Amino acid sequence: MIEIDASFGEGGGQILRSALALSVITGEAMRLTNIRARRPQPGMKPQHLKAVEAAAQISAAHVEGVTLGSQTLRFEPEGLQGGKYAFDIGTAGSVSLLLQTVYLPLSFADGPSRLTLSGGTHVPWSPCYHYLQWQWLPYLAEAGYHLDCTLERAGFYPRGGGLLHVNIVPSRHLTPLRLTERGRLLRIRGLSAVGRLDRSIAERQCKRAVDRLRELEVPLEIEVAEVPAASPGTFIVLQAEFEGGRCCAFALGARHKPAEKVADEAVEELRTDIAAGGAIDAWLADQLLLPLAFVPGRSEFSVCRISRHLRTNAELLGYFLPVSVEIDGETDQPGRVRLQGMGAPGSR
Repeated sequence: MIEIDASFGEGGGQILRSALALSVITGEAMRLTNIRARRPQPGMKPQHLKAVEAAAQISAAHVEGVTLGSQTLRFEPEGLQGGKYAFDIGTAGSVSLLLQTVYLPLSFADGPSRLTLSGGTHVPWSPCYHYLQWQWLPYLAEAGYHLDCTLERAGFYPRGGGLLHVNIVPSRHLTPLRLTERGRLLRIRGLSAVGRLDRSIAERQCKRAVDRLRELEVPLEIEVAEVPAASPGTFIVLQAEFEGGRCCAFALGARHKPAEKVADEAVEELRTDIAAGGAIDAWLADQLLLPLAFVPGRSEFSVCRISRHLRTNAELLGYFLPVSVEIDGETDQPGRVRLQGMGAPGSR
């Protein structure tokens, strides 16, 4: 039984989700204490309970402590099983974070899996669907992971109700990633979209972003669109493409939040990343650490900002795997990450 005090590092729900994924993959039972202990509302919230439920379903796990507000969890996986699964968070909890709990274990299952996920697809404090589609999934594919996602309808905060379909094919041939020198900025692309709101809001977001990015003097393509949605919402996603890397930023609308402010948030984040010099953005670095731990060989990447989430995931890996992670640089500053992966389960 691996004992983990979940108050270390960033101390949030990420520790729970990452630990669940690693427990299912390795087959190691674990006991987590002090889950989200330093948050204003400590313990597990509905979206965290759903992550535990999903991990338990795909691994036939025995669990204790799965109650709202619980700060302690005992999780004992019995065996990973691919197949068809449907998980409904029931709130605007992030389906992206739920997906990131189960996709990695299912990538090592004996057969393919199909997931139907209901909840928030474009909500605060988590990667939105289009970030996954534009940034996360392509880099996973480069490493040899096989996932595809289809958005049936968007789910915005606070109602949620989004619907996402995911196909996962087991990964057998994995390749290290080397993203160290990003080179020249080649272009910026974007998507400004609304769901169940007037298209003019998306057009205003687009215009503001174009006005503020034009001075970079690179090809600039921002599409305006309307997306099917369970409730009203708006977003903009922007991606800077370099010779040897990509950075992606997005921002979400909210009641009484001007369209121009939505665009400004995404533009400012993207321009900060461009100035920082890393090959990938902070969010992607955090999300790549676990999958690259199972890639044989040495992966290396430069990152625009070293986040606390990145350091937390690096520390958590040591509880489960004999992998080496080196992070050069200060927190909230640009840096470089080197990871010596162990290979896929059963490959050694």
